[in-house]
Order: sequence, then structure tokens, then C-alpha cells
Amino acid sequence: MTAKPVNRSCAIVVSYHPDLTALLKLLGQLNKETDFIVIDNGSPAIEQLAQSITVYKRCRQLIRLPENLGLARALNIGLQWAQDNQHDTAFLFDQDSSLCDLFIERMLAALHEASAYSKQGIAAVGPRIINPQTLRQTPFKLFSHVLNRSDRRFASTTQHFEADFLITSGTLLNLKLLPGIGTMKEEYFIDNVDLEWCFRAKSLGYDLIGTDAAVLYHAIGERSHNPLVKAGLIAQHNPSRTYYSSRNRVHLYKASYSPLGWKLRDIPRFTLKAGWLMLASKQRRLYWRNITAGIRDAKQLG
Repeated sequence: MTAKPVNRSCAIVVSYHPDLTALLKLLGQLNKETDFIVIDNGSPAIEQLAQSITVYKRCRQLIRLPENLGLARALNIGLQWAQDNQHDTAFLFDQDSSLCDLFIERMLAALHEASAYSKQGIAAVGPRIINPQTLRQTPFKLFSHVLNRSDRRFASTTQHFEADFLITSGTLLNLKLLPGIGTMKEEYFIDNVDLEWCFRAKSLGYDLIGTDAAVLYHAIGERSHNPLVKAGLIAQHNPSRTYYSSRNRVHLYKASYSPLGWKLRDIPRFTLKAGWLMLASKQRRLYWRNITAGIRDAKQLG
């Protein structure tokens, strides 16, 4: 039996106006298994929360950004810290996620096991996502296949799956491959940051793996009475967020490394969602302004 290599890992938690209860629950879970840092994106009350965060023994640093510089920038600061401190892998977390028992150990084991079947290397591993509000499981999606577009087993493994996309929270990044792939696209600010990075990694031949070995409890978007949201077909966000999601996805439509299958599926879904918001929402005017501004400004991104 081959011994597992020593892996220096850390966790990067990005916070912004955090719910203290949810954040401290996550940090308490991480504190049992790994070193971590917290990067706060300009929350006004962060000094009042600082002592509650840094009290954990395995909290290595609380980095206070002077203003909200965006999720992508915060993640890149964390990834640079991880590299500077000679870590091999890094976990990325939103502030409101919750972990299964032995999450870190299970994820590292999944990376080790699946790596034996990867030719160029595994860029990232994502856990099974369960929405704590609905208990709905999120499938590991494939956009490049007409059939078996989700939960397609990776090689001959039983718990690991091929993926074209992994959401940010809970994802384990292989830092050894990061120089070749590049860091998060900071121009995207918040939405579709993970989508763009995953497409880039896959286009370079690296594998993305989803695993059932670990579970992350995480709600994507906001609660809504929208039947499309309840069915899990779309995620609901406030009007300001729709500016970034509209701008960034339209920009991604033109990217050479974006899978054609994703474009063919996402363009109708985006059109349906935008139409629904602008027709049925009580905030239809705000949605209209933000969505149309986002589409217009997509051409300004590099």
C-alpha cells in the first residue's frame, strides 16, 4: 500500500458583513483539522469581531481589507499567503458554509486517491454540496458531454466524479498547478469567478473532481418564492449582484476556453431568468438597470 505524501494544507475564509454565528461555527470546524486565515472584505464591524476570530489556535492571520475589493481579489490575497507559507493545497470557503466531520481529511484523501488516475494532474476537488434549506444535492456538472452530463464517475473510482465546474466554497486547490493555470480573475469581482477559473483549468488539460467522500452544507443564492429557484434551476440574488452575474457570464460567452455545451445551456437559462426578474419581481426596474448595464459593460472586461 502506497503511503500518502505529506501535504501542507490551509484554509482561506473570505468574510463580508458576516453572520457571526455561522462564521464562528465554520472556524470552529476548521480549527479541529487545519490552519486557516480569514480575509475580511471591508466589513465596518470587523474590529468588534476580531477577537472572536483570532482566539482560535489555528487561526494564523486575520487580514483586514480597507474596503470591499471583491471575492476574487480576496481569494488571490489568500492564495498568495498560502504559497508564501509553503502550503501545497488550499481550501476556499465562504463565510456561511458548514462541514461534515473530518472534512479536511476526507478531501485530502480524495485528492490523493483520484490523482492516481489523472494524466496531467487534478487542479481542484470539490465536495458534494447540500443545500441546508432544502436538503437538495448539487450534481457535479459536465458541459462538454451530450449524455451523462452530471455525476459521471472519474475513471474506476466509486466516490469521485468528473466535473467541469466546482463552486468556490469547499473547493480544495492544488497549489502546485496554480502557476500554470493562474489565479482568480479579479475583474469579475464576485460572480462567476469560480466558473471562469474552472473553465480555464479544464482548457489546459487539468482535471476537476467532485467527491462524495465529503459534504459541504451551503445555500447558493437567496430564498425565493420563484418556482425556478425552488426547483434548483436558477439562483436568486439581489439586483446589485445581477449586474456582476450578467456582465461576467456575457463576457464568458465570448471566451475561447468556455465549453460550447455550457454556452448552449446557459444562454437560454440566463434569458429566462432575466425575463422573469424583469417581469415578475417587485424590483423589476432595478433588475432591468443592473442586467442591461452588465450586458453593456461586458465588452470592457479584458
